Amino acid sequence: MTWTQRLARGGPASGYLMIRYLKSMVLMAATPISLMLGWLIPGVTAGLVKLANSELYRAGKYLGKSSPQLPAATPRGSGDLATLAKDQSFKRSLWLYLGVVAMVPEMFVAVGAIFAVPSAVLTAVLWPVDPGNFTMLGVEIDSWWEVLWLAPLQILVGLGLLGWVAPALARAHAKTVQRLLSPSADQLETERLNRRVEELTRTRAGAVDSHGAELRRIERDLHDGTQAQLVSLAMRIGVAKQVMADDPEKAAKMLDDARDGAEQAMHELRGVLRTMYPPILQDRGLAGAVSALCARCPLPVELRMGELGQVPAAVEAAAYFVVAESLTNVTKHSAAGRVDLTMERRGPELYLEITDDGIGGARINEQSDLLGRGSGLHGMLHRVQAIDGHLELRSPIGGPTTIEVILPCE
Repeated sequence: MTWTQRLARGGPASGYLMIRYLKSMVLMAATPISLMLGWLIPGVTAGLVKLANSELYRAGKYLGKSSPQLPAATPRGSGDLATLAKDQSFKRSLWLYLGVVAMVPEMFVAVGAIFAVPSAVLTAVLWPVDPGNFTMLGVEIDSWWEVLWLAPLQILVGLGLLGWVAPALARAHAKTVQRLLSPSADQLETERLNRRVEELTRTRAGAVDSHGAELRRIERDLHDGTQAQLVSLAMRIGVAKQVMADDPEKAAKMLDDARDGAEQAMHELRGVLRTMYPPILQDRGLAGAVSALCARCPLPVELRMGELGQVPAAVEAAAYFVVAESLTNVTKHSAAGRVDLTMERRGPELYLEITDDGIGGARINEQSDLLGRGSGLHGMLHRVQAIDGHLELRSPIGGPTTIEVILPCE
């Protein structure tokens, strides 16, 4: 590394050390208050954890590698010392007070690296104005002889601090911050599991809501459609039975109407069953079922189907309904001219992407399921999340709209 490159590193290093010094001053000034009130007021300890995370962020930014953040302080009531004693984030953040010890040498190096050279030049120019009140390296300047040997020496010291000492000290401090403040592996694993529990709780709640909306839709379809047809069918057969002896021809006609009604009821019942688990998935598999959906779509669909392998039934059903709902939405709302659909297996996951060239502006409506107006995009999201999948919607105003879905198959 050349000397110019070393000097170039000195600026960020000195800035990092100066900010560290100012933060340490604030922390030192606040120490009496924090030590007295931190045990009682939850906000003080929470602020200490946030300060530790800011230090971790700056240390990682300076070193060029990210630092894992401490989890937020454990919620607790005022004076709850038992919870505070178990809070790993709070105990880690106490290492901040160790930085107060290092603030004096850090300040000396940072100030020396930044101001040694400019102050040497200014002193060499201005000392004749007021001899004896200017210094270099702590020596009072009273003659040109002192300027001639102290100025170059101070410049060399400043360049040494800027190019070598400040970067080394800043890196050492940043690495120490990461080593002392970063959460432990057990703490990170606990935090990951907590986030996973929260995510599963949220997605399962969404799946329950979606399932409830689906049951209400099926009940409504059966009540308003199939049940009404069956009631009408029973009434026609009853009337035909009554008039059969007096008017066999009329009874035969009514029985024919009843037969047509039975066929219509069967058709509607099959339609309801298809929404639960499409028989075409059992007959033709996911690839054939999706191909059939694309063939029935009024818009031209460019289908790119990769090797799917063995796909679990729940994943097949979720993928099928995502495609069906997406094509329906595109046809009804997007004003698109074409659709591109990609489905393929990527390792242990099934990847699905649907893109249309429509007007865009699609949003996931949180109220669609709750109001019983069909599954929509929100229902698709619930179906995907219920099997630990991921759905991403990109739909800027003016288009295009892309729905990307990843479903775990193992």
